[in-house]
Amino acid sequence: MNTIKGTAMNQRPQALVDAPLSASLGPVVRWLPLALACSLALAAPMVQAQTSGKLKVGLMLPATGTFASLGVAIENGFRLYVTEQGGKLAGREIEYFLVDDESDPSKATDNVNKLVKRDNVDVVIGTVHSGVAMAMAKVAKDTGTLMIVPNAGSDAVTGPMCAQNIFRSSFSNWQPAYAMGEVVAQKGHKTVVTITWKYATGDESVRGFKEAFEKSGGKVVKELSLPFPNVEFQALLTEIAATKPDAVYTFFAGGGAVKFLKDYAAAGLKKTIPLYGPGFLTDGTLDALNGEAEGLLTTLHYADSLNTPRDNAFRLAYAKTYKLQPDVYAVQGYDAAQMLKIGLTAVKGDLSKKAEFAEALSKVKFDSPRGPFALGKSHNPVQDIYLRQVIGKENKIIGIASKALADPGRGCRL
Repeated sequence: MNTIKGTAMNQRPQALVDAPLSASLGPVVRWLPLALACSLALAAPMVQAQTSGKLKVGLMLPATGTFASLGVAIENGFRLYVTEQGGKLAGREIEYFLVDDESDPSKATDNVNKLVKRDNVDVVIGTVHSGVAMAMAKVAKDTGTLMIVPNAGSDAVTGPMCAQNIFRSSFSNWQPAYAMGEVVAQKGHKTVVTITWKYATGDESVRGFKEAFEKSGGKVVKELSLPFPNVEFQALLTEIAATKPDAVYTFFAGGGAVKFLKDYAAAGLKKTIPLYGPGFLTDGTLDALNGEAEGLLTTLHYADSLNTPRDNAFRLAYAKTYKLQPDVYAVQGYDAAQMLKIGLTAVKGDLSKKAEFAEALSKVKFDSPRGPFALGKSHNPVQDIYLRQVIGKENKIIGIASKALADPGRGCRL
């Protein structure tokens, strides 16, 4: 567990913390009744901490494993926006607390409690893995801690688990998958095999695709999966070849996506069975590939060639700061910080005003590097889903697959 500070910490000396109340408050306060002394000593600092003290931001992201590069990009994007605001959001300096979630749901509750109960963070930003995010959301909901999800698309987080204090700056698994289902149907494909990791994101991505594709008359003839983060694809690729569908829909990300795309091409399937998927398949992975993804169509809420003033400024700033090209994960981290600032500004830095914070975000429409950004009733983004094609080392936009697509928020009672 690392504590990273935006500025030097101003901690109370332990001697003062442990000192008797009368000694620490001085001779005048000693004459007051104990209850009144406590009230005078504690009330004012608490109010100040809520509105003008340092804002404790807990970043719970993967720093190791399959999704490590995604976690880095999210953190980079978040920090970039804060830096552009002079290191403060709504007048409050930012103090960072970091936890490597290891993309391990079994450790998620303990890890988020380190931030919420030990470090007393004001807001939790996380994470990538949907299973981890669901555990985080439960803790956030139970404790009332503000949470912004900068990637994990678990439908449940802004569905049955939705809450006044939980927001998402990214997507629901349903959104890019549903958009791709429409695209594949429009291309005239009638039969599809799906392949993914057997976990929440993979399952929900397949369901979203299947909903749109079969609504348009197509048929998913086989659903293949393997445990996360297993990347032994050969047996499943052999099964795809034997089934001979019109197309394949897949969800993988990070290192798993690189391995899958290489294996798919090596098996000769790239030349015979068109492959489609959400953009996580190729975002942040193209530098590790040597043409295996060339020509691939994906759907996502961001692309490398939007060429808008807002996106161009973001990409330039990111490249100058980190000597890297930004991807969708960086955008989601950046917009998580934007959302936090908007809400904080509306409540003048006082995060105890959860209803007012939520109301401000529900009404706002801001210019994201991805394009127009708004939040739906369940606190999930309403956004354009782009159709992109891999050309060289870029995911170039070739159209809009679905305009201002809102997640249905099934089960949300906000």
